[in-house]
Amino acid sequence: MRVKDKYISPFTDFGFKKLFGTEPNKDILIDFLNELLRKDEGEITNLSYLSKEQLGRAVYDRKAIFDIYCENEKGEKFIVEIQKAKQNYFKDRSIYYSTFPIQQQAGKGKWEFQLKSVYTIGILDFIFDEDKDDKKVFHHEVQLFDKQTKKVFYDKLTHVYLEMPKFKKTEDELETHFDKWLFVLKNLEDLTKRPAALQEKVFKKLFKQAEIANYSDEEYTEYEDSLKIYRDLKNCIDTSFSDGKAEGREEEKIEMARAMKQKGIEIATITEVSGLSGKAIEQL
Repeated sequence: MRVKDKYISPFTDFGFKKLFGTEPNKDILIDFLNELLRKDEGEITNLSYLSKEQLGRAVYDRKAIFDIYCENEKGEKFIVEIQKAKQNYFKDRSIYYSTFPIQQQAGKGKWEFQLKSVYTIGILDFIFDEDKDDKKVFHHEVQLFDKQTKKVFYDKLTHVYLEMPKFKKTEDELETHFDKWLFVLKNLEDLTKRPAALQEKVFKKLFKQAEIANYSDEEYTEYEDSLKIYRDLKNCIDTSFSDGKAEGREEEKIEMARAMKQKGIEIATITEVSGLSGKAIEQL
């Protein structure tokens, strides 16, 4: 009854939530964020998970649903997301989502607009089209900067993107703790045992939490469903992009949405990826 893989894929909704989005595994998320942000943020000692569903300031505003949304002991906010496949206007969506924790900081009455830092971390299972010829740079850290002075203008809004397909290091080439994290994220599903190079306490716990044999039948079924959705979604979208589709032409969006709907992918996901309305997708 068990799948042939020994460990779950962190690129599935179930896998990502299991490893990073549960209270018992909070220390795993803290270790990852510290390794990614320590030089700017300092050491994160604690995190509190917040509601993943964020509503706009008015009833007619759109809402955002994050994979993981949390804050540290200083009240700074962190959005952490796995992006499984390319989608239209991905960068626009990422910037839009980061406005929710900014707006939520608005104080009542007299308020001087002092904001806490907001960090958006995107772990991408694809490569930005505009960066596909750059084989080396996969770690993008984006802040507002002054084009004249080339200096950071505002450091309280940071977007970090990791283009995981560009990370090519083998186990023997891992040098830093950050290298090890990227190796795990990219290769976990394909490993049959914890590599000798990953002996740190945090990885020991991660591999234990990721081992499918430890799951109940209910958890296993949930993971299998999540894995199927991930593979179907990635196949539909990647095929559309490789065929030259999904470039904004309406008929190509419709064909991609129809293929995703036939795979049983949720309407909300198809809407987010294709840009079509839920009503239009239901009528396909």
